[in-house]
Amino acid sequence: MEQQVEHIEVEEQVDTSFEFMDMVTILKSTGRKAANLRQLRDNLAEVSEECIFHHTYQYFSKGHIQEYTNDFAHWAGEGLEERALAEHLSNIDPYSFNSVEELREELLHVLDYYIENFPETRAVLPGNEFFFNEAITFVFPVGLRARNLAEFLIALKYVDASSIYYHFYEARIRLGRGIDDFSKWLDEVIGAKEVADKIRAIDPFMHNMEGIREHIIEIIDGALRKEMEVSLE
Repeated sequence: MEQQVEHIEVEEQVDTSFEFMDMVTILKSTGRKAANLRQLRDNLAEVSEECIFHHTYQYFSKGHIQEYTNDFAHWAGEGLEERALAEHLSNIDPYSFNSVEELREELLHVLDYYIENFPETRAVLPGNEFFFNEAITFVFPVGLRARNLAEFLIALKYVDASSIYYHFYEARIRLGRGIDDFSKWLDEVIGAKEVADKIRAIDPFMHNMEGIREHIIEIIDGALRKEMEVSLE
């Protein structure tokens, strides 16, 4: 008698939790520097995309004051005291470009216009030059996962600022369309669209890492309180 064996397919459980990652950057000098705007412009036209990426996209990972949005604007404003130029450079949103080369072209366009109209620009003293650097970035898990809003809130309070940077800023390059990892997970996995929309509405250029953390914590804490109030009704 032939024995019939019934094969039961077991559906694998997909892990939909949010895994917090962190990053470490190691600086590498390009050997290039600029003491005035002309030198800044000429070097900017030739440095690698990795160099431009470091001085623009990775600006907020360095804890600079928030008056500027990239290292070029920072140096123009603080080093050369060319405030008008610094403002123009700060108005450039790197996330609005499809490639680093497009961003380079826009930076050069702003510098060319300024040099043409204000040829007598300042130069800095030795030691205060703009030093062109690149960064090698290592990304790794921190050992924290969140399965719901409450766990996400707790983890968010304790991860390093560099983790906030990775998920809120670097994600915009990976995911495109100005989307960060936090709001993407909250919207697509948790289904907390209202929370995701509020996080997505945070201006990335107006706050430092701790400011971003505080805003997100406030948003999620408010959502959890609202859930609790509804459940008690």
